[in-house]
Amino acid sequence: MPQENEFPAMKNDRLLKAAWGQEVDVVPVWAMRQAGRYLPEFREERAKCDFFTMCQTPVLSCKVTLQPLDRFPLDAAIIFSDILVIPQALGMVVEMRTGEGPVFPAPLREPEDLAKLGSPADVCSKLQYVFDALTLTRKELKGRAPLIGFSGAPWTIMAYMIEGKGSKTMSLAKGWLYKHPEASHKLLKIITDATVNYLVGQVKAGAQCLQVFESHAEHLGPELFRKFALPYLEQICNEVKERVAKAGLKDIPMIVFPKGGHFALKELAALKYEVIGIDWTVDPALAREIVGPNKTLQGNLDPCALYADKKFIDNAVKEMIEKFGRNRYIANLGHGMYPDMDPEHLAAFVNAVHKYSKKGN
Repeated sequence: MPQENEFPAMKNDRLLKAAWGQEVDVVPVWAMRQAGRYLPEFREERAKCDFFTMCQTPVLSCKVTLQPLDRFPLDAAIIFSDILVIPQALGMVVEMRTGEGPVFPAPLREPEDLAKLGSPADVCSKLQYVFDALTLTRKELKGRAPLIGFSGAPWTIMAYMIEGKGSKTMSLAKGWLYKHPEASHKLLKIITDATVNYLVGQVKAGAQCLQVFESHAEHLGPELFRKFALPYLEQICNEVKERVAKAGLKDIPMIVFPKGGHFALKELAALKYEVIGIDWTVDPALAREIVGPNKTLQGNLDPCALYADKKFIDNAVKEMIEKFGRNRYIANLGHGMYPDMDPEHLAAFVNAVHKYSKKGN
């Protein structure tokens, strides 16, 4: 385990300060999927090997993690990886297919299939490549910005494991919640235990902030979310923080991003996550009213706004910052970058955040 003093001193810790609710000179900004196919230099690397080879090769993961920071004055790096490394570490095969995205050739179909899964205790040994990538990237960042580690939330991972690929309805996975509630809780517990081990490993490897992606929150109503998502999100946050403290490491901020989960903001605000990410469907003023003054909000420009011209983007960012305010705020998109976006339009977004959030504006 690398020691904190082995890493370069921080030159830019705006994101960490904002997450803790401290004062910043300008609002920090980063973008989900900022390392991705919209960048020609990323496409160049991706043409040489498949997606999961990039994830599993620390030098490549580090290289593409740093690409957007070499182009834009971003306030965070997020390690290049994928939320589906957890099912892989539990013994499931996941393939990234062109035009289809991630596919599980043998998804979970019946509760009996849970017996095929590996132990959560073994995931860290199988995901050492992520930890190696984090340590290398933290050193190569040279203090330019904090390094974010991440995982998928248990319900989101469960949905992929049962559906076997992306789905507009998640009807197979939701069917489990109704037909097999006990098996669903058993599976969610396996994923949760694996995720806690994985996130603690990321902190030990050098991650300075963690984001938990509940990307499929929108498929659950308030009741299902309370039963099958919220308890596991709470367990992850509590146990990661407890184990990080027990390891003698300093507390790090944690972000929860419930895409489409506007109905759960009040319950999520009661958990120990320092930051709550909101998508573009949520009004920032309403989100602030719901979560209260002691949480940092992250978001929430509609990613498709980046298809507009730069003048429109500039104005949209100005309005966004007016709604969120400068304090306890991390600027981001309401979801990730799309492959056909113009890198110069992300530059316009990043520069506008810094321009309009300077003190005195």
